[in-house]
Amino acid sequence: MRLSRFYIDAPLSLGEHELPEAQAHYIGRVLRMAEGDAVQLFDGSGQEYRGALLEVGKKRVRVQLDEAFAGQPPSSLEIHLGQGLSRGERMDWAIQKATELGVSEITPIISERCEVRLKDERAEKRQAHWQQIAVSACEQCGRSTVPVIHPPVLMAEWLKACDAELKLVLHPVAEPLVSHAKPATLAFLIGPEGGLSDTEVSQAQAAGFHSARLGPRVLRTETAPVVALAVAQQLWGDF
Repeated sequence: MRLSRFYIDAPLSLGEHELPEAQAHYIGRVLRMAEGDAVQLFDGSGQEYRGALLEVGKKRVRVQLDEAFAGQPPSSLEIHLGQGLSRGERMDWAIQKATELGVSEITPIISERCEVRLKDERAEKRQAHWQQIAVSACEQCGRSTVPVIHPPVLMAEWLKACDAELKLVLHPVAEPLVSHAKPATLAFLIGPEGGLSDTEVSQAQAAGFHSARLGPRVLRTETAPVVALAVAQQLWGDF
């Protein structure tokens, strides 16, 4: 039987803990777990903890943690994904799969052909939503560290701030991805549903990005990061 594993947004240690309200509700009311059930918790520090539930109430859940051990190490390749902002499930999918594939940071990029406009409170809610998607993906795939989901930014701002050793912008007419030597840090720029304009590709190249392609077919915005990250992990990371 698979051990239930949960992320806790607070420092953990051996001993007794009362779980935050959100996790307590999920464990007690959604999963209907009971006292004595085994759990595994992680707090994003790289450490994992095993223990058992001491109390499961309507508003309170306590756990006793008896074992601490090193969790899954992060990928040896540090990857920052600049993902073109897209609608609804497409963006959710990209963030979920990028997390499973070991990305370190994700920044939603506002570009010329973006069909989504987020401002103020709505942007904050979407960022929190995306961060929770990343957390859930970590719980499922065994990651012990959670990628950072940054607020959406204009492409020009991200290009200026990006300082990875190897910077790649996906483009259907370019050199294959395999033509580059192994980097310590990597950044991918991927366009939204309508793709990046020729001007934006030129701007990226002027900022030190190399154009790269992923085969002969044009991939959807939510498919491209999955393929790009899988190939990068196979070439230079921990696959």
